[in-house]
Amino acid sequence: MTRITIKDVAKESGVSIATVSRVLNHKGYATEEVKQKVYTAVEKLNYQPNAVARSLKIEQTNTIGIIIPDISNPYFMKISKGIEDVVHSKGYNLIFGSGDESPDKERELLQVLYKKRVDALVLATSGANEELIRSIQATGTPVILIDRRLEEEDDSMDLIQEDNIRGAYMLTESLILQGHERIGVVHGPTNVSTGADRYAGYLQAMRQYHSPVEEELQFFGSFTRESGEKATQYFLQLDHRPSALLCFNNTMAYGMMLELVQRGCRLQNDFILACYGQVEAAELLWPDMISIRQSPYEMGRAAGRILCERLLERGSGPYKETFKPIMTGAQSR
Repeated sequence: MTRITIKDVAKESGVSIATVSRVLNHKGYATEEVKQKVYTAVEKLNYQPNAVARSLKIEQTNTIGIIIPDISNPYFMKISKGIEDVVHSKGYNLIFGSGDESPDKERELLQVLYKKRVDALVLATSGANEELIRSIQATGTPVILIDRRLEEEDDSMDLIQEDNIRGAYMLTESLILQGHERIGVVHGPTNVSTGADRYAGYLQAMRQYHSPVEEELQFFGSFTRESGEKATQYFLQLDHRPSALLCFNNTMAYGMMLELVQRGCRLQNDFILACYGQVEAAELLWPDMISIRQSPYEMGRAAGRILCERLLERGSGPYKETFKPIMTGAQSR
């Protein structure tokens, strides 16, 4: 099938290519009669403008690149939904990529989206790409960091995050005050800010209450379901098991719950569970789990508002917003 071009529209309507361009781009003067001729020709020929060529001409694609660590994690998808609900009405569409907690894959996605000339990038980084991220922003493409900071903080970059240190402190404190002396902890990777901050919050609470940090009660995972399952297997084989399990990511917590249920462990009798973030399956698998309630949709909407400021109103920023943690389900044993 032969592609219809603007030249064909000009021939059909009996006007010049430049006139067709002015009419379709709503730029410059054209009489109502000429406009009608062009629109009639467009409809008759079913002409579809070349979006790539147009974006090169006006230096705008009306697309926003979203790179998140795990596209299957409901937390990140709610962030994305919040962004979309704000920017779609402004004429922008989202292009998604999952970094899979891999700096190499994230680097590849950053380069691909930049080459595709997205108007802006929203990034929850997996780490190790600070130089590339800064270089992209230096070209004039806005970069909004969400959920995670760069390893070396940059005050010039827009950032939306949670108070992870405070949230982790609150969870740890809750278990200590319930009388738990052996708390098995599943940490995330400390090379990203969320993992490092939650680890810091845990240590802060343990020191505040003069509780020993025992090496055998620490398990460092990778924010994946598999690492939650492996952590559970590790704690269950200990001669002196912990009375409470504290997990610093919802995806790892889901893996923990599945493993505990499959092994026949009983709620409130074998373990108390606490999690940073909410697990949708918890209502069925492990009700009354202590958790930090996050605000991913609201964070996404905040990112969407910043994008509109950057792209439509040319706001200067930088914009910073930190969401406060809320603990739910805390109860004594």
